[in-house]
Amino acid sequence: MIHENEIVMLIIGLGVLIFLLGNRAQLKRIPSADFPLLAFYMLLAGWVLTVLEGFFWGELLNYLEHMSYAVASFLLVVWCWKVLWRRGGAR
Repeated sequence: MIHENEIVMLIIGLGVLIFLLGNRAQLKRIPSADFPLLAFYMLLAGWVLTVLEGFFWGELLNYLEHMSYAVASFLLVVWCWKVLWRRGGAR
C-alpha cells in the first residue's frame, strides 16, 4: 500500500535532483562534494524503492530501501570525517 507522504517525498526529492543537476558546477566547490551527492542519490533511491514496494516485491524492495538509507548515512559520516577531522577542524 502506498501512502501519500511517500509520493510527496519522492516528488520533492526529484525536484531537488533537478536543482542539483542544474547547479553541479557550484556544488563542486564544496570540499569532497562527491560524498554528500552520493548520499543524496542513495536517499532518492530509497524513496523510489519505498513507492515501488507498494506494487511488487515488497520484502525485497523494503530491504533494499533500508540498505540505501544505511549507505547514505555512512557516506555522510565519511564526508563529515573527511571535512572536519582530517583537516583538523574538530577540537
